Amino acid sequence: MKTNKHIDLSHTIEDGLITYKGLPAPIICDYLSRKESRNHYESGTEFQIGKIDMVTNTGTYVDVPFHRYANGKDLSETPVDKFAGMEGVVVTIDENTKANDEKWFFGLEIKGKAVLVNTGWDKNWQTDQYFEDHPFLTEGAAKYLVKTKAALVGIDSVNIDDTSGKARPVHSILLKEEIPIVEHLCNLREISSNNFLFYAVPPKIKGAGTFPVRAFAELKE
Repeated sequence: MKTNKHIDLSHTIEDGLITYKGLPAPIICDYLSRKESRNHYESGTEFQIGKIDMVTNTGTYVDVPFHRYANGKDLSETPVDKFAGMEGVVVTIDENTKANDEKWFFGLEIKGKAVLVNTGWDKNWQTDQYFEDHPFLTEGAAKYLVKTKAALVGIDSVNIDDTSGKARPVHSILLKEEIPIVEHLCNLREISSNNFLFYAVPPKIKGAGTFPVRAFAELKE
């Protein structure tokens, strides 16, 4: 049986990873080590139970309305089809353009699709450059994506908004319309056509508006 190819679009989360400057790195350790577990099981049997202490904005993650709005839907209230099995389109922009407006999306079939913005910025992951002068979408781009009924918007940059000031218009506009946002994507350049399905499913958590995902593209035959 022939299977479709999958491309991993998410970064690895590891102990000490800095995803966003100012937020703490995750602490990943044993809750129950293999050595300690031997006291609980028959000879030759051992298990490891891990423990993770982290903020929800770690690695490649999805934002849902509760992240921005107190009365917005949280992860547990957002339907799984908002994250899984949707037609995708990759929009490749000039990596030297920082403020990316709606012109990049003109002429594209966007309605009901996951719109993934390939800036190439993921090449700077885990470097100081990743956090400085990064590419982002403008307020006009966000309004256009709402108008054209995008289902989800993702980017391979540190933030979909300009972080040089305090305003976050793209988050505000998209999340108000219940359009999830996926940030810190990677490997978008490996998707050579728009004949694919996108997945970025978080756990079903009450009271959380963002969480890491294993984002990937399923290339269709």
